[in-house]
Amino acid sequence: MAYVQVEADDQRLEEGPEGLQFKSFLGADASGTRNASNPPRSAGVGNADRRYLADEANQQKGGGGFWTLDYYQPYFDVDTQTVLKRCYTTLIPTAAPTYISTHLNPADLYGPFWTLTTLIFALFLSSSLGASIAKYLSTDGKPYDYNFQLLSIAVTMVYAYGLGIPVLLWVALRYLGVGEWSVVEAIAIWGYAQFAWIPVAVLCVIPVPIMRWVLVAAAFGLSGWFLAANIYPILASAEAKATRLIILILAAIHLGVAISFKVLFFSYYVVDKIGADIPLPGSDAPEGNSTMPRWF
Repeated sequence: MAYVQVEADDQRLEEGPEGLQFKSFLGADASGTRNASNPPRSAGVGNADRRYLADEANQQKGGGGFWTLDYYQPYFDVDTQTVLKRCYTTLIPTAAPTYISTHLNPADLYGPFWTLTTLIFALFLSSSLGASIAKYLSTDGKPYDYNFQLLSIAVTMVYAYGLGIPVLLWVALRYLGVGEWSVVEAIAIWGYAQFAWIPVAVLCVIPVPIMRWVLVAAAFGLSGWFLAANIYPILASAEAKATRLIILILAAIHLGVAISFKVLFFSYYVVDKIGADIPLPGSDAPEGNSTMPRWF
C-alpha cells in the first residue's frame, strides 16, 4: 500500500513541471495601479512637468542641451494671434486667476520678450517725442538732443524687472521646496503682465499731470492684480505660511517700478502742463514748460 502511494507521488512530481503556469502580477492590475497613483497631468499650475526649463515633450521637439538654441525653439513656436490674445487678456481682471490654465498652456517665451522689448521702445520713444515737441514749441530756439541715457535706463529697468525678478523668485521657491511652476511660466507671467504699460506710455504724452497719475495707477493696478492672482496661489501652496509674505516684497518692488516709470519717463510737459501735479521728493524743478523729466 505504501509502495503504491510512493509511485503516485512520483508520478505527480513528474507531471508537475509540465503543468506549471507562471502568472504575472505586473500586468494590467499593476499598470492600473500606477495610473491610479500617478494620473495624467492636466494643464495648469502644479500640473506641468517641473523640470528646470522644459517638459519632456518640448525637449524631444527642440533637442539639444539647454546651452543650444534648439533647446529654446519650442518656446518661440507660437503664432501672433495667440500672443496678442494672451496680451490683451491680461487687461481683463476676471481672467487673471485662471490665466495659466486657460490661456498660458503651454507657456511661451516669444510673447514676454516681445512685450518687454516693445515696452522699452514705447517708454523711450514717447518720452523723446513729448520732449522734442516741447523743445520745438519753446522760445529758446535751441535744437533738441535725444537723451539716449533714458534708453539705457529703460532697457535695464524693464529687463531686470521682467526677466530677473521672476527667475530669482523661481530659484527662491525651489530652494524653499515650492515647485508648483516652471521658470518658463514665471517669465511668461511677468512678461505678459507688463503689457498694460505699453498703452500708458503712449497716452502719457498728454500734458495733464493728474491724468498721467491716473494712467500710471491703472497700469499699476492691472499688472499688480494679474501678478498677485497668478503668484499668490503658488506661494499659498507652501507648507511654511511665512512664504506668503513674499507677495508683500513683490508688491513693494512693483510699486517702486511704477513710480520710477512716472518720474523718469512721464514727467515731461508739452508747452505748459495743464492742472496741478503731485509733488515728489527731490522734484525742485520750476513749474511750467519743461522739455525733459523734472528730475534732470
